[in-house]
Amino acid sequence: MLWVKTQNKRSLVNVKEITVKGKAVEGIISRSFFVYWSRVLGEYDSHVRALEVVEQIHKKLEHGGNGLAVFTMPDK
Repeated sequence: MLWVKTQNKRSLVNVKEITVKGKAVEGIISRSFFVYWSRVLGEYDSHVRALEVVEQIHKKLEHGGNGLAVFTMPDK
């Protein structure tokens, strides 16, 4: 289970999947056969920086031993 505090610090979101769309990092909140609901977790100066943030999330999940991780999106 992954909880993410959004970049604007206004929400704590339980996400099922993380994806990069352009300069934004999105969290998939729910998914069905034809529809999914997502939320922008943070926006960055470049696509490369957004990918770096996803790598930070990946490392956090790798080192979390109990199946629960909390990640705060960086400002920039």
